[in-house]
Amino acid sequence: MVAKFETGSSLRQTLNYNEKKIQKGVAEFLWAENYPIDKELLNFHHKLNRLQDQAALNENVTRNSVHISLNFDPSEQLEKEKLVDIANTYMEKIGFGEQPYLVYQHYDAGHPHIHIVSVKVRQDGKRVDTQNIGKNQSEKARKEIEIAFNLVKAEDSKNKEAYRLEPVNARKVQYGKAETKRAISNVLSTVIDTYKYSSLHELNAVLKLYNVNAERGEEGTRMYNNKGLVYRVLDEKGNKVGTPIKASQFFIKPTLKKLEERFAKNQALKNPYRTRIKNAIDLALLKNPRSLQLLLQSLEKDGISTVLRQNGSGRIYGITYIDHKNKVVFNGSDLGKPYSSNAIQERCGMTETAKEKVTINTPGEKTSAQDPKEQAVTETGLTVSLEPLIETLLQQEFTGDTLPFELKKNRKKKRKRLSNDQ
Repeated sequence: MVAKFETGSSLRQTLNYNEKKIQKGVAEFLWAENYPIDKELLNFHHKLNRLQDQAALNENVTRNSVHISLNFDPSEQLEKEKLVDIANTYMEKIGFGEQPYLVYQHYDAGHPHIHIVSVKVRQDGKRVDTQNIGKNQSEKARKEIEIAFNLVKAEDSKNKEAYRLEPVNARKVQYGKAETKRAISNVLSTVIDTYKYSSLHELNAVLKLYNVNAERGEEGTRMYNNKGLVYRVLDEKGNKVGTPIKASQFFIKPTLKKLEERFAKNQALKNPYRTRIKNAIDLALLKNPRSLQLLLQSLEKDGISTVLRQNGSGRIYGITYIDHKNKVVFNGSDLGKPYSSNAIQERCGMTETAKEKVTINTPGEKTSAQDPKEQAVTETGLTVSLEPLIETLLQQEFTGDTLPFELKKNRKKKRKRLSNDQ
């Protein structure tokens, strides 16, 4: 189980989020705790008024709204009664057992999950302390509930999630904004909280694997200057499709401001994982891959995905490594010069001249060169100039003195003894 605890400044907005899900047919109202009437008799105003009346007992609490989601592994099929028991147990353990709260089950994601709406002011007007509640009370409650209710542990679920997560199907975008938002949200809720990235570019490298992209807009535009951020779907060729959706419209609020806080935090968290990626690359290169594509395939088998950046002519100018085992992202140049895109291509045997002449052919397309020395098609479909390579191989190599250094040590010459008769 994964628990996410959020506070906000609008009880109406938090409640509306869940009620609109019911109107769209993707959610169900399960439970109302510490309300004066049964849940079947509650309408929207009953639900909201109870929360707002208690919030009014302490107007100094501006962020009085509490929104919690409890997320379960996709393999778990949980009855409604069990979900309510889990919600009540969780709220009791984090100190919200006496608070009024509402429980909703949502059906708009690939895993079972519930949402809980509550208020941060107690009946006596005192503020509920939520400082570090996510790391302390919530984390402790989560672990205890996993054992008590025999749930899949969050650690086990996260380890599998990155490989189970399916890319967004761009063809489904045509069904409308609701379908698009749901698909993007599934990816964001997994990637943003799981991977360690230190820039928007690195985050996009992971999102691209699932056909999602975050963008700020062009420099100088109003959205860019106001630090706005939108998410949109990519098709299989990396083209943007569908309508972009503002970051603020998603439940987890993956805004640029929040992401930048993660960038700074993740920068230090990434450092211990550099060696693992560098060693994996070095070991893969020891197998003497005959092309860049073969190297990337070897890394993929070791749980490391790569995203290449290419210009309009197909020239590779950047590479990003994504380690799914440690959930960490690095630009090649950040790992050191030997792991940059240029160095990696050279280490794969591609000379500068060859890299300049790299073109991508469609299946069955013929090249214009007639001289077999000039071009050859690799297994990856890349057409590479072979002439510089042939010249290099045919050059005589000056090796110098072939005697190993260790054998060049000064030797004591044996002097012949002169006999008396000489």
